[in-house]
Amino acid sequence: MQTDVRAHARFIPHPPQKVRLIADLLRGKPAIEAQNVLKFTPNAAARPLLKVLNSAMANAEENFGLSRDNLYIYKIFADEGPTRKWRRFGARGRFKPWLRRSSHITIVLREVE
Repeated sequence: MQTDVRAHARFIPHPPQKVRLIADLLRGKPAIEAQNVLKFTPNAAARPLLKVLNSAMANAEENFGLSRDNLYIYKIFADEGPTRKWRRFGARGRFKPWLRRSSHITIVLREVE
């Protein structure tokens, strides 16, 4: 039976649409290679993804006794978190909402068979 190693990050202040662009680069890759990709990705959403990936790798080592070299990204997804609604007032008494979106990131690692 395969063991799934999980790590979550909630309420990340980046829109899930932008986080998914980076997450799609990583899906199915070995964990070490994904770590290197994230280190050199200039997108701001790559930083929280790197933290979650490092956390998942640490969970695998500490809790399950797995080696970092044998791990790959089985699942990675960014769900929508709460949206903060800010006001901006426009011309002619209009109201222009600013939607500050947030996301919940989940990474699931598995060991290569």
